Amino acid sequence: MTSVIFLGTPDFSATVLQGLLDAKYDIQAVVTQPDKPVGRKQKLQASPVKELAEQNGLKIYQPAKLPGSEEVSELKALNVDLIITAAYGQFLPNSFLESAKVAAINVHGSLLPKYRGGAPIQWSLLNGDKETGITIMYMVKAMDAGNTISSAKLPIEADDDNGSLFEKLAVIGRDLLLKTIPDILDGTSDSIEQDENEVVFSPNISKEQEHLDFSQSAEQIFNHIRALSPEPGAWVNIDGQRTKIYKSAVENIDTDLKAGTVFEITKKKLVIVAGDGNGVSIKKIQPAGKKVMDVANYINGTGKNLEEGQVVVNINER
Repeated sequence: MTSVIFLGTPDFSATVLQGLLDAKYDIQAVVTQPDKPVGRKQKLQASPVKELAEQNGLKIYQPAKLPGSEEVSELKALNVDLIITAAYGQFLPNSFLESAKVAAINVHGSLLPKYRGGAPIQWSLLNGDKETGITIMYMVKAMDAGNTISSAKLPIEADDDNGSLFEKLAVIGRDLLLKTIPDILDGTSDSIEQDENEVVFSPNISKEQEHLDFSQSAEQIFNHIRALSPEPGAWVNIDGQRTKIYKSAVENIDTDLKAGTVFEITKKKLVIVAGDGNGVSIKKIQPAGKKVMDVANYINGTGKNLEEGQVVVNINER
């Protein structure tokens, strides 16, 4: 039976791990990020991968930093056939990668060499791409720079957001990995060196990048909103109140009104002018201190005093 060390953290990773378990691979150890405090009470919460590992009685490691830790020495001593990562979230020491008897491979959420880094799915949406995909690659010391083994494409639909793409790509990644592993084990898999001239990086989204800029086009704002939905949520001050927007649509209105102005407001509709003169129709919204709600509920409550022609977003404000 093929022995595996699996490293991953979010739901994406858990879907891949479940696939390996269903296929009866021998999971010798699972490595995931430490439990994190969440909510007002800062209660520690385990990652989806840890929860799945616990359900299956697997050995779990949660080092704050894997390089130089006691855990990495134990993991290397396992001398497994495969090291497999999927959205783990840490750099791995080269000595650990080389401890795999057959290979160390990664399930990456983009079509490499485009979008190396920690936020490939978010950046594909931010940039308005029409397709994304999964790449299975050999792991090397440099970030996402190893030879690619296999890939699968996925069209990005108009109603996709970060959450829906993560779910779709997790399933594609699971299936592609299970299809690719046998060829790696028997030595029949081909690999392709990445073209460094085509590399695009996708760094993690910063706190500053969560802020919406209404001087941008309506299409850019739409893409920004869906790239950060459902987590962490893109925000802007509307009528002076910090507000997250989770779903929107582009309204082709071509107005001369100033960016940040309410173009249309009804009982069920709120359209704010963007920098290109088109509108952003807000669908799901979360005022500070409130739950996520449909725009109709917002207009009936927090936004009840908004009026057409009113400038509600100061594009120079952060």
